[in-house]
Amino acid sequence: MSPSTTTESDLATRLRLAVTRTARRLRQQAGTDLTPSLSAALATVEVRGPLTPSELAQIEGVKRPTATKLVAKLAASGLVERAGDPADGRISLVSISPAGSTLLAKMRRRKNAYLARCLRDLPPDDVAALERAADVLERLLEDGRR
Repeated sequence: MSPSTTTESDLATRLRLAVTRTARRLRQQAGTDLTPSLSAALATVEVRGPLTPSELAQIEGVKRPTATKLVAKLAASGLVERAGDPADGRISLVSISPAGSTLLAKMRRRKNAYLARCLRDLPPDDVAALERAADVLERLLEDGRR
């Protein structure tokens, strides 16, 4: 199908499949047993923490009990630390541990290296097209947050 005959629905289908498969391939390259939910929660704690499990739930778009389970699994693995909120002892704050930071850095390096190897084998025109596509996808994601 040529670009001029591709419908928005056809393009949406192709993009969804390509993004999903790329995400799966990147997870495989990460070299860890963390589920996508645990990885996302850990990254959120790194960027936005310390935060409460309720705040994590809101950011991740999950229910509070799910966030509590994610935090418990991450804490059991030594990837996050929990501490009481100095302002309210009933609330716990979650922050990333040194081991969690190290693991995220390792995962990112492995994923970036995989993509860099893939890009190395492409002709310059394809690399330029992917750079433009990345710009468009970033704009779509930003627009979706508003």
